[in-house]
Amino acid sequence: MSAVNAELINDSPEAKRRDWQIMALIGAAHSCSHFFQLVIPTLYLSLAAQFGYSFAELGTITAIFFVMSGVGQSSSGFVVDRIGATPVLYFGLAGFVVSGALLGLANGYLMLALAAAIGGVANGVFHPADYSILNLRISPSRLGHAFSTHGFTGNLGWAITPVFMSTIIYLANWRVAAFAAGGLVGLVLIIVILGRRLLEEPTNEKAAASVQTVKSQAESAAEHDLANASVLKTLKILSVQPALWGAFFFFMFTSIALSAVQNYTIPMLDDVYGIDKVLAGTTLSAYMAAAALGMIAGGFLVGATPNNERTIAISLFLAGGLLVLLASGVLIPAVAMVVVGLAGFCAGVATPSRDMLIRQAAPKGATGTVYGLVYSGMDVGASLGPIGFGIMLDAGFNQGPWLGAAMAFVIAALLAYMVARAVMHKNQMQVA
Repeated sequence: MSAVNAELINDSPEAKRRDWQIMALIGAAHSCSHFFQLVIPTLYLSLAAQFGYSFAELGTITAIFFVMSGVGQSSSGFVVDRIGATPVLYFGLAGFVVSGALLGLANGYLMLALAAAIGGVANGVFHPADYSILNLRISPSRLGHAFSTHGFTGNLGWAITPVFMSTIIYLANWRVAAFAAGGLVGLVLIIVILGRRLLEEPTNEKAAASVQTVKSQAESAAEHDLANASVLKTLKILSVQPALWGAFFFFMFTSIALSAVQNYTIPMLDDVYGIDKVLAGTTLSAYMAAAALGMIAGGFLVGATPNNERTIAISLFLAGGLLVLLASGVLIPAVAMVVVGLAGFCAGVATPSRDMLIRQAAPKGATGTVYGLVYSGMDVGASLGPIGFGIMLDAGFNQGPWLGAAMAFVIAALLAYMVARAVMHKNQMQVA
């Protein structure tokens, strides 16, 4: 089949409808991943009241979640390649259901830790499974929309959790909220299973042929790149590239900053500004929703300027400055809530430019390996942040997590410049 014919098939109404249905299913599943990342943090105050745990102890439970997520993320790609992405996606969603049930039944720290570990393993499967399905099933002309939708729905998942959990805690109790979180994911699991034909195989032979044509062209173009190298050789080559380690630490520090906001904004708004749990949870949801809107705005900036690192730096500096303003405690409560949302918007603007910068840093044939490396940096940051910031709060430094997040954003902005400079240097060396 010629490339022209494949393009015509990809632009047919049937292909467009199929692609958007797939994006919707994967987006719904991905939103569950982000949704469940915040389930335990939104229970902190309730768990502290029920069991008397310190913030450091509660942060350790979240750290367990992300340590197991990192393990799952680094290993689940191998499983996806062997049994397919769809069963792995089912496993991830089902794992969240089990985790929610264990949280609701928890009678102590051990059971909470077990629920976190199961939820973390489940969380680790989504990026390998989601991107495998999107790359295989979505027409090439709409892959950009697919990746944008994937990120947007993830942020929406973050935005939903605080208000969802806080409302149910207010109306019932934290155990009912945990069961409800698992039940909500269970509903999405049923929807994904009902739409499994969209995920498991193209809807017709022409669509399958067009996908195969694109794959063949990509394989042909990559004859002499890292796609044909051994795993050991690929890792050896990647391990000495400064751009990739810069990207790893960039993700780690942005994740540390995000962990401060996600895990401790609710208690900090209470301590510093006297904002009750429900309003504080709604404010955290506003942060996530604003970040999603910022992501859309940032998508336009990617095409408007080639200097992605500049967009990242300006956005993260602004987000950090707003968090410092929050930490000062000089704002009135209503303004503080608005500033939280503005900080989320600024942080979100950096996301599309970040993804483009990481893509530029990936050698040919090693895109999957590179994204696995840098995303594991997110899990490292999400594991370290809750413990460190929890210790700050336990020591009475009530504004500490906001200040720590601001510092992490500044470091990440500087790392973005480092990555861009390393990529530019590598390109110059290749031309020479």
